[in-house]
Amino acid sequence: MQLAVTVSPTFLTNHCVRSYLFARELAGAQRIAYDEELVFLACLLHDLGLTEYGGGHQRFEVDGADAATRFLSEHGMTEDRSAPVWQAIALHTSVGLAHRFGPVQAVSFAGISLDINGFGADALPAGFADRVHAAWPRHDLGFAIAEEIARGTLADPDKAPPFSFPAHVHQVINGPSVTFPEMVRAAPWGDRPTTAEHRC
Repeated sequence: MQLAVTVSPTFLTNHCVRSYLFARELAGAQRIAYDEELVFLACLLHDLGLTEYGGGHQRFEVDGADAATRFLSEHGMTEDRSAPVWQAIALHTSVGLAHRFGPVQAVSFAGISLDINGFGADALPAGFADRVHAAWPRHDLGFAIAEEIARGTLADPDKAPPFSFPAHVHQVINGPSVTFPEMVRAAPWGDRPTTAEHRC
């Protein structure tokens, strides 16, 4: 936990801690068997890609996954054990994928998502979210994290590959990004719209 606290702004550290607390509570309510250490690590380290420590030239989820597993390797964790952590972090903004990889990935995704969009909050015990927020305040997380992502994509467009979550945030905050039809038209294959409604 010390790494996340040291390298992350408070709003990001608090988000990571809340994500773990929510993930653990949701998994308990659904009686999901999972590796608690790996879920803890995935949740606590999942946004390293938004920090100077973990940021690179890839989308922040992948930068964060690489930074987390590099850190775990340096502290003696084997690759086979850290692999689910890498997957959980790399997939944490990709709806519909994490649960296909295993319980560590699925449980981590559920907790992280709940802290962003509230999906699944009705499964939490009464008053639990209030207690978590009192201990680990939000600091307007949803908007703060979007602005952090957008700063990174504005400085380095490679961090916002087309149609990814970072690209969506970039478009909303920084302005238009490439659309799928534009990408197809720019390809050397000469594809043309097949219906009038797509001839734009």
